[in-house]
Amino acid sequence: MTKVLANIKGDKVIWAVAALLALFSFLPVYSASSNLAYLYGGDGDTFSFLVKHFAHLVLGFLIMYGVHKIPYNYFKGLSIIMIPIIIVLLLVTMAQNTTMEGANASRWIRLPFVGLTFQTSTLAAVVLMTYVARYLSKIKDEVVSFKETLLPLWLPVFLILMLILPANFSTTAIIFSMVIMLVFLGGYPLKYIMVILGSGFMVLVFFILFAKAFPGMFPNRVDTWVSRIENFTDNKETQEDYQIERAKIAIARGGVIGTGPGKSVQRNFLPQSSSDFIYAIIIEEWGFLGGVFLMLLYLLLLFRLVIVAHKSSDMFGKLLVIGVGLPIVFQALINMAVAVELFPVTGQTLPLISSGGTSIWMTCLAIGIVLSVSSKRETILEEELKKEKEENPLEVLREVYE
Repeated sequence: MTKVLANIKGDKVIWAVAALLALFSFLPVYSASSNLAYLYGGDGDTFSFLVKHFAHLVLGFLIMYGVHKIPYNYFKGLSIIMIPIIIVLLLVTMAQNTTMEGANASRWIRLPFVGLTFQTSTLAAVVLMTYVARYLSKIKDEVVSFKETLLPLWLPVFLILMLILPANFSTTAIIFSMVIMLVFLGGYPLKYIMVILGSGFMVLVFFILFAKAFPGMFPNRVDTWVSRIENFTDNKETQEDYQIERAKIAIARGGVIGTGPGKSVQRNFLPQSSSDFIYAIIIEEWGFLGGVFLMLLYLLLLFRLVIVAHKSSDMFGKLLVIGVGLPIVFQALINMAVAVELFPVTGQTLPLISSGGTSIWMTCLAIGIVLSVSSKRETILEEELKKEKEENPLEVLREVYE
């Protein structure tokens, strides 16, 4: 373990934030999984869910550690290789057209031999953001026409988003928003961005009209989106409001200091208490102070992401950190906003807190990429310091004496 810690590179604050989020997650996951234990476990034993969550986190941090040792420039080529693989995986996932535990299983693919399910859209998001960062760094300081960027940049983006859209609108919207943000920061002409925004809106309208005309192709998807928005905007209490109303009750019970760890009542009524609505359970048990503390951890992560991006030595490193790192914070804020009814229900998990292997693994993958960029900066500084000492041997003697 000591040897592993000695080999850890990169921003230490990001490592600390990731570790704190992971450690903190055990208590709410253990508490909130009681509902799942009775529904699917039969005997109400939550320990197996805790062990499963621990295994997901261990594998996630192994991914983070392994990825952060890879020179980040390698991700340029890997993103090109992974784009066609991601498209094939999304096609296979969408072609399943089955349900799993009452949910739309076209979001997941079952891995052969191990029997685990994997949400392909989360991996697609990381790969796509890396690909966009690579392309933007490639055309830096070049004058390109909109036509020149259509095939190499926007075709993969729209193709991947169209494969995700039928099963998961919220993830599609988040990825599209992050891509637009990244191309804006990367210096892509604003007039071209407006064209892409208009095109994206037209594609969405066409999809909705197509889904309405052929409801058998995408059953209940558009109706679900519409009902969620209607439930958010009106004041009528319907069956669809059940989860958000329970979440609000949990938050109200929490008060300032909370009811105490493991003392949540609403965990027994919230169907997604250990994933989508775990923030409400956290506030119920840890109160307003616990909720603010958790939010500050994500904001600290955002602050360090900006620092790492600013210190990166090249454009690809800067855009890569923002591209794969910012969606983590954005997703966390959306999850929190849903719990307090500032945003329609989206089904987005709380990164490194909610249960679920795919979410944890892809978050760790993204953080590992960020740490790879920051570790490169450390390596450069160490080499410069070593060179300086070699050129000034008297300075080395002075340090030894002191």
